[in-house]
Amino acid sequence: MPVIYIVLGLLALVLFGTPLFTIIGAISLYGFSSEGIDTAAIIIELYRLASQPVLLAIPLFTVAGYFLAESKAPQRIVALAQALIGWMPGGLAIVVLISCAVFTAFTGGSGVTIVALGGLVFPILLSEKYSEKFALGLVTTSGSLGLLFPPSLPIILYGTFAEVSVDALFKAGIVPGVILMLVVAIYSIQQGGKSHVPRHPFDAKKAWAAIKAIAWEIPLPFFIIFGIYGGLFTATEAAAVTAFYVFVVEVFIYKDLKLTTDVPRVMKESMVLVGAILMILGCAMGLTSYLIDQQVPQKLFEYISAVVTSKIFFLVILNIFLLIIGMMMEIFSAIVVVPLIVPVAKQYGIDPIHLGIIFLANLEIAYLMPPVGLNLFMASFRFKKTIGQVASATLPFIFVLFIALILITYVPELSLWLVQ
Repeated sequence: MPVIYIVLGLLALVLFGTPLFTIIGAISLYGFSSEGIDTAAIIIELYRLASQPVLLAIPLFTVAGYFLAESKAPQRIVALAQALIGWMPGGLAIVVLISCAVFTAFTGGSGVTIVALGGLVFPILLSEKYSEKFALGLVTTSGSLGLLFPPSLPIILYGTFAEVSVDALFKAGIVPGVILMLVVAIYSIQQGGKSHVPRHPFDAKKAWAAIKAIAWEIPLPFFIIFGIYGGLFTATEAAAVTAFYVFVVEVFIYKDLKLTTDVPRVMKESMVLVGAILMILGCAMGLTSYLIDQQVPQKLFEYISAVVTSKIFFLVILNIFLLIIGMMMEIFSAIVVVPLIVPVAKQYGIDPIHLGIIFLANLEIAYLMPPVGLNLFMASFRFKKTIGQVASATLPFIFVLFIALILITYVPELSLWLVQ
């Protein structure tokens, strides 16, 4: 009975808006103390987390993403994409899709993309005769489609908890990430043609002007991708170089940010986010240590294997489970389930790298799913629409993304062929 009261109490705290990391930490403390284990075990896990070299990539990539978000980089990205592919049917929609995906990859959060880029591209879509429902759904959906591309923070976090190579995960995410974007792009082209959206002929002068305007930022994603894939540096080294490069470009070359006022403010805001992430990770690793100590993954596998006999059926259940988790938690908190599902998935012959891509792809879609997907609330706040309106606008996009999710889940070669 006391255990039931404790569980009900923790659930009540969640409903009242208590930060999730405190709930996770409380469960860890209760679990260890009930077993007579010194709660210093949690601090040991915190030390183990802090000693991992890849952890340095989190604050470095975060501050780089914040520098880009606070500069005029979003406008330059949109202008370049529009100049290069605005002539295509549904070209502006693809511009929004690509711009948001690139921005999300660097900032690590779909909410930041919706707030930062949403206000810029939403009125442009409406002015080009796209329906308000389609424009709302596209911007809401595009906000989470960059999480599989480097230097995505969720990939780094998954690699940390699953104890697999972050560099390998960066490689594995490329093809599935492109597939997710491709199905949305095809749907956008179809809708552009259906709505008779006007197309703008390619203008070489405008394209060249857009390229010159963003010349210092164009090399950044290629530098990271080819540097990591080519073995020139690790993810942590790439993070350090990226943060320094973005700082120099935005402060001293473009001068979008002022050294004495904007830089300290942006660094403070970004490190608040990093602090929140580290608190969640520290508590999550403490809980993970307790669950492993109690052999929960093994017991979970024994229970599941008694019911689920095939790998395909397990993947179906896994997708449903991850979609529910993704609706209820933001991605940094959802990472707590990784140590539970990795050993179980291994028993079914699922590669941990492929599992990571499945994990992130599910969360990308879960952000859009009613009634409590994170992107629905962000878009509702940003565009002053009801949750029902936003949810209705995203339903067609969820459908096409499910097609991509099926391919990513049941064709592991799509994730693994660049890694092998």
